[in-house]
Amino acid sequence: MLKQGLQQKQLQKLSPQQIQFIHLLQLNVVDLQQRIENELIENSGLLRGDDEDAAPKEDTVNEIEIAEGTEAQEDISVDDYLENDTFDVKEYVNDEYDAEGFHLSDEGQEEQRKEIPFADTNSFYENLITQFVAIAANQREEIIGTQIIGTIEDDGYLRRDLNAIINDLAFSQNIEATLEEMQHCLHKIQSLDPAGIAATNLQECLLLQLKRKDHNNTAVVLAEKLLKNNFDEFSNKHYEKLKRLYKISDEELKEAIAVIVRLNPKPGESSVSGKSQYINPDFVLVDNDGKLEVQLTARNAPDLRINKTYLETLKGYDANPKPSKELKQTAQFIKQKLDTARWFIDSIRQRQHTLLITMNAILEYQYEYFIDGDETKLKPMILKDIAERVNMDISTISRIANNKFVQTEFGIIPLKFFFSEGIKNEDGEEVSTREIKKILKDAIDAEDKRNPLPDEKMMEILKEKGYNIARRTVAKYREQLNIPVARLRKEI
Repeated sequence: MLKQGLQQKQLQKLSPQQIQFIHLLQLNVVDLQQRIENELIENSGLLRGDDEDAAPKEDTVNEIEIAEGTEAQEDISVDDYLENDTFDVKEYVNDEYDAEGFHLSDEGQEEQRKEIPFADTNSFYENLITQFVAIAANQREEIIGTQIIGTIEDDGYLRRDLNAIINDLAFSQNIEATLEEMQHCLHKIQSLDPAGIAATNLQECLLLQLKRKDHNNTAVVLAEKLLKNNFDEFSNKHYEKLKRLYKISDEELKEAIAVIVRLNPKPGESSVSGKSQYINPDFVLVDNDGKLEVQLTARNAPDLRINKTYLETLKGYDANPKPSKELKQTAQFIKQKLDTARWFIDSIRQRQHTLLITMNAILEYQYEYFIDGDETKLKPMILKDIAERVNMDISTISRIANNKFVQTEFGIIPLKFFFSEGIKNEDGEEVSTREIKKILKDAIDAEDKRNPLPDEKMMEILKEKGYNIARRTVAKYREQLNIPVARLRKEI
């Protein structure tokens, strides 16, 4: 039996503007630029500050006074729109940023706005296809080879099974290829540059590169034997066993190892024609008369304004005592576009303000580190510490810290670098785990590679420095530093 009843619930919902702000907040400076470009394309009510149709500073007063003393037309309240306190036209057409604290300094601003030059080269895949087309026997082979190349991953490896690529060809190209055809095309692709491309595993990748070396060199021949016949023993550095097996000296094994370590384990990533990764900092740390300050880079503070022509059209609608249906529809369209533009500019400004107060809190917390870049001066700091200082949610701080960078005198540093857990030393002082990791790294860098330090020895070194840490914790920190166990660090 159905029953009717009243139920009261308290729900928290985000407005479209809040959702837009959250999305913008998590973008880095490169993604933000792309997002702005998309918004400029989609919304004709939003323009760049240097656009001819962008409302200039000197016209702002007139625009604000458009609706004063006039009566709102039916269906659309132009008065409310233009006079609304939440939409001060000055804020959206002004040449200057407001005094929120996120404006850029004049010094070096033009330099910051310069675009980073990118080399005019073909992509990694385009170069491979160009090379393959030149050696393909016919159009069928060209299609098969192109399909295989498209399956190669960014690091240069082909991890997809050839039988699966055969199915892909059948569905996408209506070509029923045989396994022999696939293998024939794959061997041709593996002959392309860079050497080692399209290998299915590390062993094959290194062997493909060795095939192109001078085999009159005894070190190259030995290196090929080691990788082909004793890959596991070599990977695990069972050097004594290999010396007995091949009856070779330490010097001969060293020469073979030197050949192997010069090979490229990821031929796709380091290809000259591959993707170049540029880091665009979101913040710049500057020394202002001995006091460190944070500024947003120019790309993080775009000059966006509302469309002057649209404002003029709304003024014409407001002055018309009997607007036509078409004019009403036009005015409704314009109002929607200007609302969207206003919300977008507001979100951009809110993003700038939020980024700056968060980065300033990080600067204040880690000020001693920012003076000279000494990692031992880093304090333990978690997301909650900064969230409490700026009175924001931890998730907001997490979005800001993710994929953002600050430019300092000692390099461009990701914000995530400054967050680390703490541990107490013998004196009861809380120190950053990053300091402990630095001690471990320094000890490993200085160790005798013939007799590398095991985790137990590194545990003793830390205890001598006042850090009472268990061996398993030492192993955890070592793994976080991507440092292998002592056996795999051993050299001849």
